[in-house]
Amino acid sequence: MKKEFKRFDMKKPPVRTKWYLRPLTILISLPDVLKHGLKISKSGVEGLKPPYLMLCNHNAFMDFKAATKAIYPARANYIVAIDGFIGREKLLRDVGGICKRKFTSDPTLIKQCKRVVKNGDVLIIYPEARYSLCGTTAVLPEGLGALCKLLNVPVVTFICHGHHVNSPFWNLHDRGVRPTEAEFSLLYTPKELEATPVDEINRRIVDAFRYDDFAWQKARGIRTPYEKRAEGLHKVLYQCPACGTEYRMTSAETKLICTACGKSWTMSELGELSGDDGKTEFSHIPDWYEWERENVRREVDAGTYSTGEMPVTVDSLPNAKRFIRLGEGRMIHDMNGFRVRGTDADGDPFEMVKPVPSLYSCHIEYEYLGKHGDCVDLNTLTDTWYIYPHDCAFSVTKMALATEELYKKHREDIGKPCPPGLA
Repeated sequence: MKKEFKRFDMKKPPVRTKWYLRPLTILISLPDVLKHGLKISKSGVEGLKPPYLMLCNHNAFMDFKAATKAIYPARANYIVAIDGFIGREKLLRDVGGICKRKFTSDPTLIKQCKRVVKNGDVLIIYPEARYSLCGTTAVLPEGLGALCKLLNVPVVTFICHGHHVNSPFWNLHDRGVRPTEAEFSLLYTPKELEATPVDEINRRIVDAFRYDDFAWQKARGIRTPYEKRAEGLHKVLYQCPACGTEYRMTSAETKLICTACGKSWTMSELGELSGDDGKTEFSHIPDWYEWERENVRREVDAGTYSTGEMPVTVDSLPNAKRFIRLGEGRMIHDMNGFRVRGTDADGDPFEMVKPVPSLYSCHIEYEYLGKHGDCVDLNTLTDTWYIYPHDCAFSVTKMALATEELYKKHREDIGKPCPPGLA
């Protein structure tokens, strides 16, 4: 591209939270924490003082507020995706935000992490790098174990329950779930880290991150009477288990509907699905999602997976000021990975290629900001593209599943075992 924009300064040292903002962070967090009756159970963290590394699961914005409550009054730095900085870079930096472009390997970030613990503060990371699509664990990066050993500080996990069923990624309306819960646990001391191989650290982190929000909801009998509780669920459950058709699912109020065969399901106040014809293929939403994954994996194994070439609109986020419209183009996601090509308003070409080995997962959005539609978010170390397919049948959920299954197959093909977070 001929155009050049000022890039986000990723090398700027992390800011220790300004003293006058620390009370503000807890004041902003407490109303929602109290509204949802958050209960935090602690194991091994009593009396723990910074510096330490805190690994948190990620289902909703409430996760940040719960973590703030758990560590207060300790000072923390948070790894935050660049879109979180849009229009508020100074504020995000001043409260401890450290910018990251999703699903990239950035050596600069390691330096930033080391600086945080050297400062004697808490380093908070959401390693799933996106909201969970259906309230279960998203893929974890295999570099976590090595980072833990490098930082050589206590490692804790903070696993929240109830945030997805309260405000799911596919329909953010607050359902008033109460009480929510969180487990604040010590995973490793520095001495234990020194004596533990990286692969074992990774396995233990993956085990600590096993959660299922819908199973949690049912086990506790927590009801969500919200009358539109199923709306948006078709974004995740894009394939009909009755007729097998993809991209023809829709939803309204408490109903999930296949427009190809006409079958419908009702979502109960306990988050369970039941077929309106008396036959229920999947009552548990994550089971339906994993069935879709299995179907994608069959396409990958057969070497037939492809979205076909799709028309797309591409927006770029080189810095935290605003998105910049690059222009119209074409995208294909297939056995080779992602390829995006197009031409901007001045006739200059743009292109991004993300081969399979470069992405173990990807970030997607549903109806981004309520007006832009579904998109795939692809990144380099200096740019972030939000890519919006249009005028075609597609599912960004399927693209996300395929990204993970393609990477797993690649690892298997080269004889390299999949890390625990992908297996």
